[in-house]
Parts: sequence; C-alpha cells; structure tokens
Amino acid sequence: MTSRTPPPAVAETVLGLLALDEVEQDLYCAPPAVEEPFPLYGGQVAAQALYAAGRTVPPGREPHSLHGYFLRGGVAGTPIAFRVSRDRDGRSYSARRVTATQDGEVIFTLSASFVTDEPGATREVQPAPVVPPPEELPEAVLPRLLSIEAKLPQQPDPDVEWPTRFWARCTVDLPDDPLTHACVLTYLSDISSGLFPLHDENNATGASLDHAVWFHRPVRFDGWLLTDLVPKAAGRGRGWYTGTVHAPDGELVASIAQEALFRGRRDIG
Repeated sequence: MTSRTPPPAVAETVLGLLALDEVEQDLYCAPPAVEEPFPLYGGQVAAQALYAAGRTVPPGREPHSLHGYFLRGGVAGTPIAFRVSRDRDGRSYSARRVTATQDGEVIFTLSASFVTDEPGATREVQPAPVVPPPEELPEAVLPRLLSIEAKLPQQPDPDVEWPTRFWARCTVDLPDDPLTHACVLTYLSDISSGLFPLHDENNATGASLDHAVWFHRPVRFDGWLLTDLVPKAAGRGRGWYTGTVHAPDGELVASIAQEALFRGRRDIG
C-alpha cells in the first residue's frame, strides 16, 4: 500500500484529532487535521462525531452502534463544528444525533447509540478468517492515518487494487476509556473498501455514501485487530459491502457495513 506523503499534521496523533474544543453545551469544534486543504478522510469526521456524541451521555454508557451519512466532501485543512442533539436517555440506552459542518455547510450526519454494560448470552456463527498472527507478517502502510500500524496477510483476492483484509493497531497509548477505543476503531473503519474485488476495467468504487459500525464487545485498540471486508452487491451506481473486526483470539468485537458509489471509472465523483 503506497501513497504520496501527506503534509505535516496539525494534530500529530489520533488523540489530537479527538481533542475537540467545547464551544458551548452540545457544540464542539475540531481544529484542522493538516495544514493544507487536502480532502477530508471520512473515518476522521465519523470518529470525531462519535466522540462529540459520547461526551454528552451519562457516565458508564459505551458506544454500541453508529450510522453516518457523507453528504459533502470536506477539507482536512478547515475546522469542523459538531452539533449534538440529545434524542433520548433511557434506563440503559442513550441516543444522539450529530451534525458536522464546515464553513456553514453540512458535510456529515451521525446517529449513535450508547448502552450500559450488561451480562447476556454470547453466540458467534461465523468464525474469524484464518490468517497468520501479526507478529509473523511484514509491515504495511495505511496512508492518511495517524498513529496506526498495519500488517498484511494474504488477500482473499490477490489482484485487488487495495487490501480488504489487514491487521492494525494504535501506536500511541490510549486512555482506559471505551469511548476513545471505539472512536479510534471508527477512524480506521473507512480506510479501505470491500468493493475492490468487484472492480473491472470499466467500473470502480468511489466516495462513501453511508457507513455503519456495531460494537459487539468493548474494543481494545492498543492491541492488534483483524479487519476483513467482503463485497455483497453493486448496481444502480452504488455498491454495498460488510466487514468484521476480530481480536487475535478470534472474538468478534465489531461489524461494519458501507454503501459507496460504484460507477463507470470516468463518472466517479
């Protein structure tokens, strides 16, 4: 995985990206991510929106799902404002909506749900992909990401333009806070696409349209996690894929689903 080197980041680590300024109650601001007007990475705005929402919920409630819509292309060199709406606080669940704006225009919206931890039956139907542990694999590069290292196992589709299966972990010390770990995983979750195996000489995936993550168990992203993205369908200018995130012991910690543009290569945008 290669890409040209981005300009120096204003936020030097992923924790810097999550250092939102509270302007007033339920309104937060993120400083520019980089010094130049590069396109905004979708995983960044999703992670920041989730973090803004999480700062408004009662103590002891962790993220269990998020659903986001990418409405306009953002700019990495411009501040982002996050307005949180407190839809409901029940006995166990809290619901929040977040609107992200740049220069007065809405670029992203998020619905997120938070829950108190409770005991319950655990069932997993699909086992984790069988791959070598990260310690046995060569290093890889995930461009645009701060504080993330990766290892690349053999790909299910070796000829794809971009990996759909990879180990990753955060390289900075994360606080013992479930919200932060969930946000850093959200930051990673938009870096690739499960639609790459569907590419041909005429058609390819484009910008993300909507994105969802479900957190099945508390996430610890200061250790290795295995992401596996799988194509499901494409048609009418859109493609849809799902993904799983497993811990090294095979436990499923999160699931991903995304729809993105899927068009003729000359029409992507």
